[in-house]
Amino acid sequence: MAEPHDLTALEQAAAIRRGELSSLELVDHHLRRVDALADTVGAFVTVTAERARAAARAADAAPADARGPLHGVPTAIKDLTLTAGVRTTFGSAAFAEFVPPVDADVVRFLTGGGLVSLGKTTTSELGCSLYSEGRVAPPARNPWDLAYTAGGSSGGAAAAVAAGLAPVAQGSDGGGSLRIPAALCGLVGYKPSRGLVSGGPLGFGAFGLPTNGPLGRTVTDVAALLDVLAQPVPGEPYLPPAAPAGGYLGVARAVPGRLRIGRFTTPMLADEPVHPDCVAAVDRAAALLTEAGHEVVEVPAPLGPEAWPMFETVWYALALAPVPADREDDLLPLTRFLRERGEALGAARLMAALGELQAQVRRGVRRTAGCDLLLCPTLAAPQAPVGAFAALDPAEDFDRQRRFSPYCAVFNVTGDPSVSLPVGRTAEGLPVGVLLTGRYGDDATLIATAAQLEHCCGGWDQHPAIWRAADSANVNITSEVGRGPS
Repeated sequence: MAEPHDLTALEQAAAIRRGELSSLELVDHHLRRVDALADTVGAFVTVTAERARAAARAADAAPADARGPLHGVPTAIKDLTLTAGVRTTFGSAAFAEFVPPVDADVVRFLTGGGLVSLGKTTTSELGCSLYSEGRVAPPARNPWDLAYTAGGSSGGAAAAVAAGLAPVAQGSDGGGSLRIPAALCGLVGYKPSRGLVSGGPLGFGAFGLPTNGPLGRTVTDVAALLDVLAQPVPGEPYLPPAAPAGGYLGVARAVPGRLRIGRFTTPMLADEPVHPDCVAAVDRAAALLTEAGHEVVEVPAPLGPEAWPMFETVWYALALAPVPADREDDLLPLTRFLRERGEALGAARLMAALGELQAQVRRGVRRTAGCDLLLCPTLAAPQAPVGAFAALDPAEDFDRQRRFSPYCAVFNVTGDPSVSLPVGRTAEGLPVGVLLTGRYGDDATLIATAAQLEHCCGGWDQHPAIWRAADSANVNITSEVGRGPS
């Protein structure tokens, strides 16, 4: 018999509408799972149980005509995202007790959509790395095999969704921070087009690289959450693309027309061998898309490793988030390294890097202008052990990260919509993601094609063995629990 967490987010909302479950029952069910498994998988920094129960009661009391497609469904908010009255650490001991006075716009939208947050999910410190291993929470571990990282910077969000602690979660992506954890944990991680989802009310837009976005187990769940998040807000630095009629959930249920899809596997930000499992996942996706009637053609990678020095310079600048002077020593070695490099930048060098990076992007986009979508690996390797990066010297750590993830960040620079989809598996049964990227502003075509590929794959809502292990509050991370499908 199915448990409530076995249902997708849309199925949970439908059960609420039919009166089969209440939001409070769903929240209590997921909080029991959080209590049992959250520390094991490193999903949460802060759990807001009583606040969630109060929100669930309010959701249950709301009139039927005020309920959206995800009304009453549990979710979680990334610990980089401002949440009024809730401890928000930005993944850092330097902000261990910080409580924001305001909500981020996306938090307001989640509340307005009737979703119920269970708490704040683990992230990398200041969002600076692609793994989530800090000093304010246990490391985010991959529920498919607890020896491996759940990724970053939305690692806790991915761990929570993959372990069945929440059906969908909010995250953000400045260089792959939604798509990397999704690839590692067998999920759908969606980076919207630049400007589609608000980054406000604070901040300057960070050169257009980061954006909020949804993470879930199915394309339709992710599309439904995108509909909640993608609301225009006056004063945002980037003009939002127009939403499709019927919303993104509507296009996820439609069949796209015949498309020209450019395929490549050459890494873009590093000269790095690509693991055969990652290439095999792209091959499978290409074959299925061809069978679905699309034209899949080989194309050159839009950018090459020569773009890395410019991107690296910009990333150093982005690490310069305000930190109290008396708390700098609380930062992790990698964060301090990045900030030291950032502080050494002059304005002229930063502006030159931004200009050259944009010039390379223009050339790259022209090379693939005849394609509706691009298909490539999400990562250069399927998985990475917990601690594999943090154990290195900070400079080597940072370089190793770009070699592990030489694809995602390019599409933060272009602003194109991009999604990681769990098309492949390793011989050990661990997930392998592929990256499908659309034209700027055409999120509708990307989502429709992603949903079509999900259907061709026979569905992606699969679960690790730990999915059934919530009765054990102390799962041994060296055991076989968490390995393989349930």
